[in-house]
Amino acid sequence: QVQLQESGGETVQVGGSLRLSCAASGSPSSMAWFQEAPGKQREWVATITVAGITAYASSVEGRFTVSRDNAKNTLDLEMSNLRATDTAKYYCAYDRQRRWFLGRTEAEFADWGQGTQVTVSS
Repeated sequence: QVQLQESGGETVQVGGSLRLSCAASGSPSSMAWFQEAPGKQREWVATITVAGITAYASSVEGRFTVSRDNAKNTLDLEMSNLRATDTAKYYCAYDRQRRWFLGRTEAEFADWGQGTQVTVSS
């Protein structure tokens, strides 16, 4: 089982920026960020392959940037122009089987971190 640990969540104001990080054990593979807002289902945010190919949900396209460091096996999410609707717990996820695929659903990711809370206040 791959261990994942997120960090960086905090309370920021609308329009602000924040950087989340995720440290992973195991070998590099496709990884993703998901968000879970209060009372809502967990939703996909972004995915990045080992080669650095990315995909984003339409709600964050142009505002969020996902990146990774394969040598350190870390995953980052740079968030800018934050909105109140971005308030959620953010989880990083690891695809055990595919290094080159841009998964977008929870079922495609076998390992999950505990999450880090992001609160955007107005």
